[in-house]
This record gives sequence, structure tokens and C-alpha cells, in this order.
Amino acid sequence: MNKVLSWALVVLLTGCNSQVNGQTADAGDDPAAERKTRLLENLKYRVPQLRELYVVLGEITESDIDGLDQGSFTINGQQTYQFLVTADDKQLFLLASDPIDVSLSREAIAAAMEEERQIAMRQAQERHEELSTFAANWPVRGNPNAPVTLIEFSDFQCPYCARGFTTVEQLLEKYPDDVKFVYLHFPLSNHPWAKPAAIAAVCAAQQGGDAFWTLHDNYFRDQRAITISNVLEKSRGYLAGSEINVDTWSTCAGDVSSDAYKGAAIAVENSMEIGNKFGVTGTPGFFVNGHFLNGAQPLETFEAVIAQVKGEAMQ
Repeated sequence: MNKVLSWALVVLLTGCNSQVNGQTADAGDDPAAERKTRLLENLKYRVPQLRELYVVLGEITESDIDGLDQGSFTINGQQTYQFLVTADDKQLFLLASDPIDVSLSREAIAAAMEEERQIAMRQAQERHEELSTFAANWPVRGNPNAPVTLIEFSDFQCPYCARGFTTVEQLLEKYPDDVKFVYLHFPLSNHPWAKPAAIAAVCAAQQGGDAFWTLHDNYFRDQRAITISNVLEKSRGYLAGSEINVDTWSTCAGDVSSDAYKGAAIAVENSMEIGNKFGVTGTPGFFVNGHFLNGAQPLETFEAVIAQVKGEAMQ
């Protein structure tokens, strides 16, 4: 049986159906009605599951393909399937989708793909410019004048983001002159300590990038030991010995009534808003000079995109 139809039948047969048997027709002297009735009976014979369902066959008309007619049937008023049938009604072919135009020449395909590539480049450049403007005042790792900007929207509690953290470390080590990295916040609602950690990191960044990266690194390395109840205590411990004013940081990170806290929370919300604008729905989400990479991708994937954007810069 066609795999698409088989899957749909499994779904439809898991619940009760008030209508069974389906369409019937009094063919009489109408050849079209007689054909539909015969085809439907054949379908039910060849696909026994259909016998328990309400099946309605649509009109059968000529197709654009010589020797084949086209039609459709609907199961329980929910799923509709297209088919082709030979003019002599000997064979019926179920279709998984609408016909695909395969008439283009190789030259036309090459031209169309080049146009798509140019459009994608322009869109990536536009994203890159807007993201770079937004991220201009956020802490940077790597060469600040690097030709490749890697921007990550991430969540400190996300285990996939911890994988991404390791990959980013590898990239910065391998491409010290070519890549600069900016971390932007996208804490998810189902991770209870991610947003407090993001706010705490913003508060640390206000006193220096080193303090921010101290929290960033320790959140990911110590991820399994952090909870909603100890995240600020842990953060304070990570910052012990740093050059920041811990009292100022504590007010910003922990006093929800303070202007400093409210400002840091707004910064996190703004980061999430721009992530949403550019299609980030989960974490981690990366942009390499505006080219989007979704999820914890392997090092080789980043390297391929880095090579691509460096090539684009030379055009």
C-alpha cells in the first residue's frame, strides 16, 4: 500500500467513526458515475482498511498527461488524496503531492539558482547589519575586527546550548583572527533559572566583559548544579575575586524593584525580540554574518559557512 495512505489510515482508525462504508452511487446509464463506483469498489478491495471508513470519490477529469486521467478521494471528510488513473482503468497511482515542474533546462536551473543565491546573500547582509548594530555594545570574544561575526541566541540552562558553547570555543581557538563572537540572550520559559542567569550576566557585563564571560563560561560548565534557588548564590561565587563591585552587581541581579534590575531585564527582552524578528524559535540559534544556523551544529557546519561568507566578502 502507498506509505502516505497507510500512515493516514492508521491515524484515522485510532478513533471512532460515525460514518462507514462511504459513497454509493446509482450508476444507471451514467458512464461517469458507473466508473466512479467501480473504481471505489476496487480501491476498497485492494485497501481493506478503506472498507471501514467513509470514502467519497471526486470527479475524474482529463489530466495533462497523455493516457492518464486525474481525480481524488476524501476519507472521513478529513484527508484528501490525489490520484492518476489510466484511461482504461487498469492502474491507479496515488500522488503524495501536486505535480512538480521538471521542464527547466540545465541552463535555466543554473540561472535560477544563482538568482536565489544572490537574494540569499543580500538578505543575509541585511540581517548581519541589523544584528551587528544591535550587538555593538555587547561583550565580544575573539578578534573585534574579524571579518566573520558569529552571533548566538542562547539559553544558559539549555543542554544543547552547552554543546554549542563547546563548539564556539573550538571555533575561536581555530580561527583566532577570523571570527568574533557575541552572545545574545534567548532564555526559554520552560527553563526556570535561565532568565535570572541572563539578567545576572547583563548586570555583570555592565561592569566589564571579563565578568560577563566568567558567568557565561561557568553557567555552561556547571549547568547541572545550578537551580532556580541557587543561581544567584552560584553567580556570586563565580564572580568572587573579580574586579567588579559585587554589591552593585547584587542589586542589579537580585533586587527586582531596583532600576538596575529592570534595565537589565529590558535588555534581555530586547535581545529576545530581535531573535524572534529573525526567526529564532529555539536555542541555540546562530548567525554567521547573517546566515542562520539552527541548533547545536557540528564544527564542520560552522566551518563551511565561515568559508562561504569569507568567499562572499571577496566578491
